[in-house]
Amino acid sequence: MTLPLPTLFVPHGAPTFALQPGAAGAALARRAATLPLPRAIVVVSPHWDTAVATVGSAERLETIHDFWGFPPELYALNYPASGCPEAAAEVAAALTAAGLTVDIDRSRGLDHGAWVPLRLMFPDAQIPVIPLSLQSRGGPQQAWQLGRALAPLVGRGFLVVASGNITHNLRDFQRAYAGGGTPAYVREFADWLDAQLAAGDRDALLDYRRRAPGAVQAQPTEEHLLPLFVALAAAGDDADYERFHAGIDDYVLAMDAYQFLPKSRG
Repeated sequence: MTLPLPTLFVPHGAPTFALQPGAAGAALARRAATLPLPRAIVVVSPHWDTAVATVGSAERLETIHDFWGFPPELYALNYPASGCPEAAAEVAAALTAAGLTVDIDRSRGLDHGAWVPLRLMFPDAQIPVIPLSLQSRGGPQQAWQLGRALAPLVGRGFLVVASGNITHNLRDFQRAYAGGGTPAYVREFADWLDAQLAAGDRDALLDYRRRAPGAVQAQPTEEHLLPLFVALAAAGDDADYERFHAGIDDYVLAMDAYQFLPKSRG
């Protein structure tokens, strides 16, 4: 019997997370070690944001160092992942079947929102990776639709890894670093989200921007939270949830990680 695959929302933190993974990195590695081997990984990163859903179908995936001003050793890191055009075509077909407009990008590699967590979770890069873009202008509803379109693939051996951060306000980082400490909203917002997930309150989650404490401060431009909705929706309506890591890095980045597992397959 094939063991069921969950869907995952994982943090990618600052780019230096690759060099200093800490407790969050250890939690990702432990969780990955418990998973059945997927056919392929569909990875959604907030750092690939397009007007329509775009599937990467390159056979070899470039490690994109899409950041500036960090230590030289960070730019020397690579994640030698392979793609899989056949699996990418299957992802594109699932999105099309769900009524989404789809583009194919035959050269897209992995930005740091993708390769940093994948390198911590699957350091041998032995599993084919299919990058999938986010459409942040569509907000939570669009992210939810993207996740729902991926749901059939979860039952066919695809691991959905959605990467982001529960809180992401880099302007507040500057103030916190200068001596202000972690703002109260960071944990308040993260705990509010966790409570809604525990309650299965989809309406509150999709309306988080109006209902959650500190929502606009926590997510000024919200693209780093939207992958959470992709992971949640990809697991289906009856998914069990688990927050398998909770913590704060760099004063303002809630590094919470989630697993969602359909009850019907558990």
